[in-house]
Amino acid sequence: MDKQTDASMGEMHYYNSVLDLIGDTPLVRLHRVASDVEPIVLAKMEMFNPGGSVKDRIGPAMIESLS
Repeated sequence: MDKQTDASMGEMHYYNSVLDLIGDTPLVRLHRVASDVEPIVLAKMEMFNPGGSVKDRIGPAMIESLS
């Protein structure tokens, strides 16, 4: 992954390619929903994937296998 940080822009993070976003789905802790259980409960935010689904990772793999 080729993640860049530009300190002059107030810690703005950006990627050089949309392909760098694949496989880095953000996780959000569910504080209110799971406040009465001991383990940490996380939600995987699939809507932030480049293609909006869990199938993003297969696309580049299919293209590479045909090359």
